[in-house]
Amino acid sequence: MSASYDVIVLGSGPGGYVAAIRCAQLGLKTAIVERENLGGICLNWGCIPTKAMLRSAEIYHYMQHAGDYGLVAKGIEADLGAIVKRSRGVAKQLNQGIGHLMKKNKVTVHMGEGTLTAATSLTVKGEKGEESLTAKHIIVATGARARDLPFAPADGKRVWTYRHAMTPSELPEKLLVIGSGAIGIEFASFYNDLGVDVTVVEMLDRIVPAEDADVSTFLEKSLKKQGITFLTGAGVEDMKVSENGITATIKDKSGKAAPQDFTHVIVAIGIVPNTENIGLDGLTEMERGFIQIDPYGRTKTKGLWAIGDCTPGPWLAHKASHEGVTAAEAIAQELGNTNVHPHPLDRNAIPGCTYCHPQVASVGLTEARAKAAGLEIKVGSFPFIGNGKAIALGEAEGFIKTIFDAKTGELLGAHMVGAEVTELIQGYTVGKVLETTEAELMQTVFPHPTLSEMMHESVLDAYGRAIHF
Repeated sequence: MSASYDVIVLGSGPGGYVAAIRCAQLGLKTAIVERENLGGICLNWGCIPTKAMLRSAEIYHYMQHAGDYGLVAKGIEADLGAIVKRSRGVAKQLNQGIGHLMKKNKVTVHMGEGTLTAATSLTVKGEKGEESLTAKHIIVATGARARDLPFAPADGKRVWTYRHAMTPSELPEKLLVIGSGAIGIEFASFYNDLGVDVTVVEMLDRIVPAEDADVSTFLEKSLKKQGITFLTGAGVEDMKVSENGITATIKDKSGKAAPQDFTHVIVAIGIVPNTENIGLDGLTEMERGFIQIDPYGRTKTKGLWAIGDCTPGPWLAHKASHEGVTAAEAIAQELGNTNVHPHPLDRNAIPGCTYCHPQVASVGLTEARAKAAGLEIKVGSFPFIGNGKAIALGEAEGFIKTIFDAKTGELLGAHMVGAEVTELIQGYTVGKVLETTEAELMQTVFPHPTLSEMMHESVLDAYGRAIHF
């Protein structure tokens, strides 16, 4: 069988399916090729199901502290099987939703393994046999997978990747998490909330190292108080896996190596792009396996585009979706649509979120990066303890920090740690895209009582005008 399209999208994750929908909206005959599940890793094995699990852990945490809210709750237990079942149900519901969106937008779905045969053609091997597809443009959106430890590859029993950690057959007694980025910290927080003894190893000198240093310090102190052990400036040198557990040789910051025993380990040391064995050899420029693109998603080969986690970072679902829209509109423009005006991605305006307890969210430059760039800055900060809504919620832990260019008033960055900050950060993200200065933010009326008032106060504090602290 063979078919021809204006655009074929290889991969249906948050970048791929969004790109396909936008192409279809622009009147392009579009197909999507997926080898496993519509929605990709994010929807089926990442962003969404992990948030369902974290929500269960959060509620369990609150129930254990019911007395703090004047309530009585006795005999509280966590049912791991039920938590996993709920998480998988959420993922299944959204997977079916993507299928509906494909039909609604008249995107043809080809299920199977896609392999490029040229920049604008590919084959799909699936249950129906082999199909040959051609298109004027192809968007590669094949995503990435978890990176294995070379000396202890994941086995799903004792050594877990994020996929195994989302469908555990048993609750670990003593868990080692290697890596303290968003994935590692979220799983550490989840399992700690369920009563697991958790140790996190991070080779850099602080946890969540991509975040502002003040956020890292605060989060580590908070999670330590909750019972998590952190070994920073440390690394796992070797690991012996047996039927009953794991012995990990951990070298600390002083250079001393010693064995420690655990029942399970989650490896969260980064990702590997899914770019091998899909026909890319010789077609485009690659670096460490990642496809090199321009700000619109073009590769160096005409007709071949790439978006999402198979391209340079940050490796975030919302970045992939935004790239999908940009690439779709750039393709439509190349095909003669004069009504679209794609905008290149501004990497300094991509928010990042970590859904541990307390949450972390940020956008733009950290204080250290702003200073390293030689900028003269003004920094403001406001604590949750100074906010009435936070106190009423029983969530008075955290702070909001803002960084401005002292000469122009440009909002350079915002960094938050505390309850629901993953919902608050978009206010600052919109501000950055609109090129907001401190003046507009100061003059904005924030509703009371809300957590968002802290955003206002942090801006005021940068200029010596904070009211409530």
